[in-house]
Amino acid sequence: MARKTGLGTRGLDELLTAQRKASESHRAEELRQVPVEQIQRGRYQPRVNIRAEELQELADSISAQGVIQPVVLRRVDGGGYELIAGERRWRAAQLAGLHEVPAVVREIPDQAAAAMSLIENIQREDLNPLEEAGALARLIEEFGLTHQQVADAVGRSRAAVSNLLRLRDLSDVPRALLEAGELEMGHARAMLGLAEADQAAVARKVVNNGLNVRQTERLIKDWGKSKPAPPQASTDVRQIETDLSERLGARVKLQTKSNGNGKLVIEYNSLDELDGILAHIK
Repeated sequence: MARKTGLGTRGLDELLTAQRKASESHRAEELRQVPVEQIQRGRYQPRVNIRAEELQELADSISAQGVIQPVVLRRVDGGGYELIAGERRWRAAQLAGLHEVPAVVREIPDQAAAAMSLIENIQREDLNPLEEAGALARLIEEFGLTHQQVADAVGRSRAAVSNLLRLRDLSDVPRALLEAGELEMGHARAMLGLAEADQAAVARKVVNNGLNVRQTERLIKDWGKSKPAPPQASTDVRQIETDLSERLGARVKLQTKSNGNGKLVIEYNSLDELDGILAHIK
């Protein structure tokens, strides 16, 4: 399975140096006015949703004062530019009726451009925790960075990075409530040890009752005490797990529900092991 080559320690150091210089001043770079229609959305933009009210407020500010901070762009093949940072400003400027925006154009290779886009957005934009977690995960998965390297790149502790990444394991209901701002990160972290159905029930109860994080932790601590113990896997299920594990050379779990639905989970510890599993399946 192909994977992008990591930036490595030297590449990361160079990237961080470029980030520091860029944040100190734009004076050494050419500031220009770029037509908004020549700019395309960045491929590595981590922010999924921008509220219409938020864009309108920024558009009103731009109408009154103009775009104070330039957007950051890179050239793309065939002409035009790709956004590295400043999507809200670009979209709000169009909403305000501007035909051009001030921009700094940097000549940087694809990998550095992608990493810089993610890092600058994490540092500067008001991302929700799940968007930030997604951006951090892409730095790790697509550029081969460690948790510590990502923490250094975005100015966070390693523990903070790890906690954000764990939010990606949330089920749909708490994810949606977290994205909407109805749950805080502390609420969501407390729910990670629960089953999917329990996460949904607890999340709704927290929102409906306005529970704080400590109250949520107490609720979760008592949540399973009155519930019956889960049924043991049947002999047939265990045998199927054993047979599949032997065939695929990996640990296999069957998670069955009373209504007949379920999940087949295949675990692997490396990309090489995953390649071996896929070869057996093919």
